Amino acid sequence: MWRRLPPRTAPCIDMSLRIFHMVFIGVSVMLAAFVAAWAGQQYQELHAVSYAVTAVAALASGVGLAFYGAAFQRKTKGL
Repeated sequence: MWRRLPPRTAPCIDMSLRIFHMVFIGVSVMLAAFVAAWAGQQYQELHAVSYAVTAVAALASGVGLAFYGAAFQRKTKGL
C-alpha cells in the first residue's frame, strides 16, 4: 500500500524586523552608490547636466541613508 509522506515545507529563515531593516538600508546604500557612479560616468561621456544632477542626488541619498542606518542601529541596539 502507498504510504503518505508529510508535505515539504520551505526552510524557515528567522530574521528580525530590525535586521531586515538594516539589510534593506545597506542594499539601498549600495544601489545609490552604483547609480551615482553610473550617472557620473554618463556625465563624463555626454556632458548632460541631468546626469550630473542625478549623480549628486544619488550620492546625497546614499550618504543620508548611511547616516540613517547608523542612527537606526544606535536607537534599536537594545532590542
